[in-house]
Amino acid sequence: MNYQLLSSEEAAQSLGIRVLTLYDWLKQSDAGEFQIRGEGVTIAYFQGGRRGQGRIKIDRQEIERLLNLMRVQPRRKHMRRTPSAKRSPHYITTPLGRPKE
Repeated sequence: MNYQLLSSEEAAQSLGIRVLTLYDWLKQSDAGEFQIRGEGVTIAYFQGGRRGQGRIKIDRQEIERLLNLMRVQPRRKHMRRTPSAKRSPHYITTPLGRPKE
């Protein structure tokens, strides 16, 4: 596998966000709470160090995947159905009161 790893600064710049926002996104992703446009998303990243406390690196393909998820695409306008003709009003048509014997 050929990874092109970006530092957190480079990844944040590619996404157009601040580094602290990227760290917040990663934290939300780890907790399973991160969403883009209403869809749950997990972010795959690498973290070095003996105890996993080293520098964060993110693959360029992962950044491009996130950018595609953030992309807004115009939707076709749904044609509304014309309202159907109203029927006669629904109301009581019998005389009110006790029935006559």
